[in-house]
Amino acid sequence: MNQFLYLIPSLIILLGAMVLMFMSMYERFSVKNFILVSSFFLIIALGFTLLNINSSYSVQPFPHFLNNVLTFDSFSNFFNILLIAGTLLTLLIGEHYFQHRSYFKGEFFSLLLFALFGMMILAHSNELVTAYIALEIASFSVYIMVGYNSDDTKRVEAIFKYLVLGSFIGAFYLLGVVLIFGATTSTNLADILIFINNADSQNMVLVYIGFTLILFTFLFKIAAFPFQSWLLDVYRGAPMIITAYMASTFKIAIFSFFLRIILGYIAPIIDFWDGIISIIIIFTLVFGTWLAITQQIVKRMLAASSIVHTGYLLLAFIALGYKDNQLINIDSAYAIMFYLIAYLLSALGAFGLASHIISETNVKVTYDDFKGLAKQRPFLAAMMTIFLFSLAGIPSTIGFIGKFYVFTESINAGYTVLTIVAIIATIVSVYYYFKLIAMMYFYPSVQHIETEEFNDKRVSTYAIAFVAILTILGGIGSAIVFFIPVINIDTIINLSQLSVQSLFIK
Repeated sequence: MNQFLYLIPSLIILLGAMVLMFMSMYERFSVKNFILVSSFFLIIALGFTLLNINSSYSVQPFPHFLNNVLTFDSFSNFFNILLIAGTLLTLLIGEHYFQHRSYFKGEFFSLLLFALFGMMILAHSNELVTAYIALEIASFSVYIMVGYNSDDTKRVEAIFKYLVLGSFIGAFYLLGVVLIFGATTSTNLADILIFINNADSQNMVLVYIGFTLILFTFLFKIAAFPFQSWLLDVYRGAPMIITAYMASTFKIAIFSFFLRIILGYIAPIIDFWDGIISIIIIFTLVFGTWLAITQQIVKRMLAASSIVHTGYLLLAFIALGYKDNQLINIDSAYAIMFYLIAYLLSALGAFGLASHIISETNVKVTYDDFKGLAKQRPFLAAMMTIFLFSLAGIPSTIGFIGKFYVFTESINAGYTVLTIVAIIATIVSVYYYFKLIAMMYFYPSVQHIETEEFNDKRVSTYAIAFVAILTILGGIGSAIVFFIPVINIDTIINLSQLSVQSLFIK
């Protein structure tokens, strides 16, 4: 029974997805009903994950049934909290958007929970084939949500581009698994670690090639150079709120698995990829910055800027290498986990607020559409400013703290040149983020966004306000409201430390 308790959050999400799927058979249920049911299951699952938030544990339950392919530990629990919270906030922020789009039906919310279930299993995976299955469950659910409105040609184009490229890159992952299995006779990461510790350089060739192919899948999913070509069109074609979900929550799931691989299993050989990762970081930062500067549609600008943030995270990843005669730079792992929280709040808030503003219209959301928003909706303009400040790394926001940790660790690890490139990219980002702020505050209003029915007193508005508050308190929480532990910066770092330590529990 104690082992079963660790499975409960994942099982609750799976049960919720199935309940929503059966509810979708009946026309009498409204979108609001589906949002309420989805939120209910998400809150219950989140409650169970929070029960173990302050304990360090690592369990592989029911070994005869699950064959040790899943690990339930503090590390996966940390990411489950982020994934469930991100999905719940996506639902609440998109509440008004969902209700004003007639094509959203019950099965959409079932798909959202199936995607979350796949992401959670991915965070628990310590076996390569299991991770692939979990990744595909999440990916195919996201594919369908991207092209959910089949009447929109941009949606159809986006889903086919994402599906074809995603399936193609998935073949690279499977080929990598085959090569690793051929060398180690196992796909379990614990067995692979034993092989790495005992093998000579000649026997490691297939392992290096296999993990390089798996690395391609990782880079594709997080939209790093040169695998970012799908991102702008897919983000542009997807419903705005799904773009928010992909940019924030889905990216966290990808990082959770690969961070587990690096920290727990392939630490002795991670320096093999330092050269190629360094080149990828430079091109990701430069190319993402150039794309963001040249965009006129806000959605595409935010999408392009997410490529730049991927570069920041990769900078922290490369800093995981050897440090002070230690196998892993653990402090860099904490920086990655903190930055994921910072980007989750900032990106979800920015994308979500954009969807909230145009929920009753069909505009393309260009820079011009935000002109005069500060006079029309000063509250919304203020919150968007907070999110853009955080994305740009302005002090007093959680984004600034996240960048500070990442840049500090990369410098300490000896990657000064890469850090300078990242800092320059951050300075340039001020231009395209502040351009949107200028449109809101210093230009006359546009009429087609302002509607008589627009009412700020909605669930979506309060959810966005909650995220904005967390974004600010995440940056100044230790100094101003240190007595509230949830938003204390040191508390987040302590939870990260507790989570990483559970990876080394034998």
